[in-house]
Amino acid sequence: VEAVSANRETFLKDGTVDMILATYSITDERKAEVDFAGPYYIAGQDLLVAADNTDITGPESLDGKKLCSVTGSTSAQKVKDEYSEGVQLQEFDTYSKCVTAIDGGQLDAMTTDDIILAGYAQQDPGKFKIVGAPFSEENYGVGLPKGSEDRDKINDLIEQAFADGAWEEAFNDNLGESGYELPEPPAVDRY
Repeated sequence: VEAVSANRETFLKDGTVDMILATYSITDERKAEVDFAGPYYIAGQDLLVAADNTDITGPESLDGKKLCSVTGSTSAQKVKDEYSEGVQLQEFDTYSKCVTAIDGGQLDAMTTDDIILAGYAQQDPGKFKIVGAPFSEENYGVGLPKGSEDRDKINDLIEQAFADGAWEEAFNDNLGESGYELPEPPAVDRY
């Protein structure tokens, strides 16, 4: 079942899904509504621009620019909270719509986690680039219904993937050609 950012907590609470495996950032606000296993990856929010863009060098250079993110995402909220002055923020329900709008010249940049941006840059080599100035830390976890009895089991599986090389293999299979280097695995938080 596809769960876009805006409906993840609802899907977990109403039983539409048993867990969410996505780039789901662990936040205190979300932990009040759902549980998390992990983190299994730590990303940083960054910007994707057209390959020939030289104006945008980080979040501080967004004045007067048209920026895109996904409705309900922590990336969109961070821009609203910290960089909204002078930025025109457009929100869509999927990242691919942002990429299409940048490609068409309607928007200047897209913001989300660097690892997601790397995937889009890899899909169309030479068309887009990542600015490379991360301005957040996003701890990705597996979303679970509040009080889930599966949290410890999933944490065990995450730690096993770190130890047996499966985590590294998954990274290399998906982003090995993106130019991003494999980071150290994060420590699982067994709160």
